[in-house]
Amino acid sequence: MENNRRWWALVAVALGTFMTYLDNNVVNVALPSIQRDLGLSISGLEWITSAYVLVFAGLLLAGGRIADVIGTRNVFFGGLAVFTLASIGAGLAQNQELLIAARAVQGVGAAMLTPAALALITQLFPDARERATAIGIWGGVGALALAFGPFTGGVLSENASWGWIFLINAPIGVATAALALATFPASRRGSAKGFDLPGVATSSLALFALTYALIEGESHGWTSGTILASFGVAAAAAIAFVVIELRSANPMMDLSFLRERVFTGGLLVMGLWAFGVFGIYFYMAIYLQNVLGFSPIEAGSAFIPMALIMAVMAVLAPRIEARFGAAGTVAAGLLLMAVAIGGIASYGEGTSYLQLLPWFALYGVGGGALVPLNNVIIGAMPAGRAGIASGMLNVSREVFGLLGITILGAILTNRSNAATGTELHRYLAGYQFSLVVAAILVALGIPVALWSLRAVRQPVVEAPPAEAEPALV
Repeated sequence: MENNRRWWALVAVALGTFMTYLDNNVVNVALPSIQRDLGLSISGLEWITSAYVLVFAGLLLAGGRIADVIGTRNVFFGGLAVFTLASIGAGLAQNQELLIAARAVQGVGAAMLTPAALALITQLFPDARERATAIGIWGGVGALALAFGPFTGGVLSENASWGWIFLINAPIGVATAALALATFPASRRGSAKGFDLPGVATSSLALFALTYALIEGESHGWTSGTILASFGVAAAAAIAFVVIELRSANPMMDLSFLRERVFTGGLLVMGLWAFGVFGIYFYMAIYLQNVLGFSPIEAGSAFIPMALIMAVMAVLAPRIEARFGAAGTVAAGLLLMAVAIGGIASYGEGTSYLQLLPWFALYGVGGGALVPLNNVIIGAMPAGRAGIASGMLNVSREVFGLLGITILGAILTNRSNAATGTELHRYLAGYQFSLVVAAILVALGIPVALWSLRAVRQPVVEAPPAEAEPALV
């Protein structure tokens, strides 16, 4: 019975993650509808997406640290409550300012939920074999959110109101809380002590200043005083953060973790993966509707095969890794992703969905192959530091994802302004060039994976002796 309870607890953890991932993607297909209703520019649309990702990324390390201090169960429930209530606020927002503010508060909740989720999995499944399976399922559920997010956004924005893309989180949050209360182990305080407020402040300031400069650089001018000052503040805050972490008795980011080749290389690879995923979903949703003329439902449906394949690969990836090793599996996944992004970039107007579908499928296979990275990275760290380790892992993903949206957006806008022809042709020139850049950056992760993950000497999924097989309950 206890064994079954652990797996039901995993369902609750996966549902919490599903909600945050869903929210990351459900917005993309609804962006044209939000743009029309609120009269937003591309910069305004970027802020609706980036406000969530910015706060999420800026507070992820803090969320991991809090989980290590007061306990993962408490932080999970707190994050779930904040995220659910903020989702209701976003769904009821009637202007750009309120929507962006609610999205930022959603980011606070997600920053608590996500590191607590991974840390809970390590607590629930101390056995390496079971933990690999659990993380594979967890990753598969996250990939399913990539499928249902765009589709759900399309259905709701076309048949109801775009506000419902946020309000749908309310029943999911209530169901997750009920299941978690029934299955989670008793709450206990974490093993870590102290909290690094200066580290939170400087890291968040660095991320905000960098994001502001990247999003607003084109409109203000890249050499304007405002943008140059923003870049300067970002650099100064980043340096201050490193100095603070090196001197702090209770650092938010334990920089000693970076001495581990598996951990450091894994973080970078995960970041480059996220760069491709976030950028592709954001700009592909706009391309499908504004260039190819897809309806919101059609655009949302277009992502389903890609994400379903990614979900299946996420579950199968640990077994593939057990046979071919972490380095080979992850490097192959990055290669497939880069090739797929390059293939998608070769199409412009007048493209049919059937032409894009093979590249979407290839992208799904490659993206799902990277799921074992979660287990490899967390497994390289001491069990008592799972919260901060998962926080650093998720920061890598979210920061690079944020940069994927903002940097590709800056490239797209700059390239579009420099191109000639109609507005559509100028947009396509920027869109295609930005995807080529994304493909190159994803491909840069291949040598990093081959170098760093060779240190994983044994497969994550290792069959135990026959006598060690757990009894089925």
